[in-house]
Amino acid sequence: MTADFCSHRISIITGHYGTGKTEFSVNLALALAEDGASVMLADLDIVNPYFRSRERRKLLEEAGVRLISSSQACSDADVPALPAELLTILENRDIRGVLDIGGDPVGARVLARFQPKIVQEDYQLIYVLNANRPEVRTVETAIMYLRGIEATTGLTCSGIVNNTHLCGETTVEEIRKGAALAESVSKETGIPVLCHVAEEKFVPALSDLPETVFPITIKMKKPWE
Repeated sequence: MTADFCSHRISIITGHYGTGKTEFSVNLALALAEDGASVMLADLDIVNPYFRSRERRKLLEEAGVRLISSSQACSDADVPALPAELLTILENRDIRGVLDIGGDPVGARVLARFQPKIVQEDYQLIYVLNANRPEVRTVETAIMYLRGIEATTGLTCSGIVNNTHLCGETTVEEIRKGAALAESVSKETGIPVLCHVAEEKFVPALSDLPETVFPITIKMKKPWE
């Protein structure tokens, strides 16, 4: 399943905060591990304090996913302390890496210093899109954020992921709304839509979509849940 849209060795997951990047990152890492890959997930998101993949360390490690994360003590810094293990992802070509980075150009800054190494590797920069986020719900604003992230990181986006949801209020219609936005952004930019993310219960009703529907189970919970 993951090979359909995630064939690159390193997947860098970005997008506006609140789009569900971390949920997608965790589910992607678990799916790659289930496929038999040796997987490392790097939690480099310094923007969103609520949804951090490090909160699911036990789940990930039990599935065989090695989790690394930026220094929590420096989470508010412009340039946080990045883990030395990040170099393992970049240099060990037996590793499949998933990098969950910040939700806007500021958050994406953490990767800028590694740009020379990243571009030498088999990587993809994935832009996660949620049509229900006010800041990116139009084609124009979605592209503006995408280009800002590219400019900050010095990397080129090669895929769009539709992860449109309303948490517990998500419907098939909402996911299809996101599919339409993703298609429009794709047409304007020439960047392909890689997949549509949906809870498993919605997958049968989305089988007519031309791209892969990536089934997930919700792993990330709000702190008060």
